Parts: sequence; C-alpha cells; structure tokens
Amino acid sequence: QVQLVESGGGLVQPGGSLRLSCAASGSIFSVNIMGWYRQAPGKQREIVAIITSGGSTNYAGSVKGRSTISRDNAKNTVYLQMNSLKPEDTAVYYCHLNNGAQSYWGQGTQVTVSS
Repeated sequence: QVQLVESGGGLVQPGGSLRLSCAASGSIFSVNIMGWYRQAPGKQREIVAIITSGGSTNYAGSVKGRSTISRDNAKNTVYLQMNSLKPEDTAVYYCHLNNGAQSYWGQGTQVTVSS
C-alpha cells in the first residue's frame, strides 16, 4: 500500500512564495515519476510539474520560471517551490506518484493566493 501525504499549503499574498511537500510511504519502486497537479473550482485537474527519479523535470507553461520541482529519493519526498504567486494559482494541489503500473494521489492541499 502506498500513501502520499502533502503539506505546505495555505494563504499567501500575490507575489509571495510557498513550498509544498509530499512524502510517499509504502512499496515505492526506485524508478518512478512524482509530480504535482492542481484543480481550481469549476475546472479540470491540470498538471503543474513532474520529476522522474532520475531528476528530469517538466513544467506547465503557466508556472514555468516561477516554480521549481525537486525531490529527495532517499526520503521518497517531492517538493514544489512556488514563487511570484498569482491569484490564478489558487487551487487544491495534489501530489501524484506513478509507481510502475500503479498511480497514486495525495489528499490535496489548498493554496489560496489573495490579498
């Protein structure tokens, strides 16, 4: 059984920063892909950024240049550093793990960007 536990969401003013964390536990394959997705009210869930166990990254155009995804393989933890936050970044952010043929989601953490 695999569990993903997110932390780090909250309320931040426009232009501010947040760092999200997601710790995976259970049977984690050494080769995997972890990432962050988000879902705003009334919208579909969308990709934010992903990172492979080898360190390759990919970002959505809307966050590229403002966000950095990283991971600590020894801790099975993925991070998302978000800077220059905008009101349109407001959403529930979900951690995702692609673990071989299995796919897992975290419970989500709310990020609200508002003055």
